Amino acid sequence: MFLKRIIQQFIALLYPRLCEACGASLHRHEEVLCLHCLYHLPRTDYWKEAGNSIEQLFWGKIRLEHVCALFFFNKGSRYRHLLHKLKYKGKKYIGIELGRRLGLELKSAALYQTVDTVIPVPLHPKKQRRRGYNQSEQIAIGIAEATGWNLDTQSVCRHEFTATQTRKSRLDRWRNVAEVFAVKRPSALQGKHVLLVDDVITTGATIEACAQHLINIEGCRVSVAALACVK
Repeated sequence: MFLKRIIQQFIALLYPRLCEACGASLHRHEEVLCLHCLYHLPRTDYWKEAGNSIEQLFWGKIRLEHVCALFFFNKGSRYRHLLHKLKYKGKKYIGIELGRRLGLELKSAALYQTVDTVIPVPLHPKKQRRRGYNQSEQIAIGIAEATGWNLDTQSVCRHEFTATQTRKSRLDRWRNVAEVFAVKRPSALQGKHVLLVDDVITTGATIEACAQHLINIEGCRVSVAALACVK
């Protein structure tokens, strides 16, 4: 045990574990964020609030049960860098760890007690091969681990390759993703309460396009969870 601790300390000296928000060294029991950054994480608490502001984003467009995100992000925020590192820098563990934290909140939230299946918004296979992974799937893995809900990465697919949504208007975002999703196994989702997971909610166009295919399935209800949303 003593030798193991010495080896771990030596490795930590060569390859220090750093907070992904502020860059400070992480202590032994800290993961991804130091306690200071975790304490100051701009949490939404939307999992406790029916009819919250990002849920209202979908009113009149699509019938969703509940919508939430773990934290707010704004331009220049240290926490916005978390999403960039998760999405483009290969740091999958950010999604898994923050997904676990979101999952623990959802597990105890009254609004989400009937969820039984977690589905990440899929990437097109070409984009996933290029990136190496689907960032939304990493978040969904963390949520499923924390809640015990079933993780389903096979039932929904993205069959058309689309350009990035960055800097597009809401209308252009909708046009970009309106017909790109499909459900391969609708019978497996009949009567289910699905939690659809994405990394960030901005205009909601991607969620809307994907969720529409799910709510067309008999008895299927859809709630949404993301790591972040625009305040």
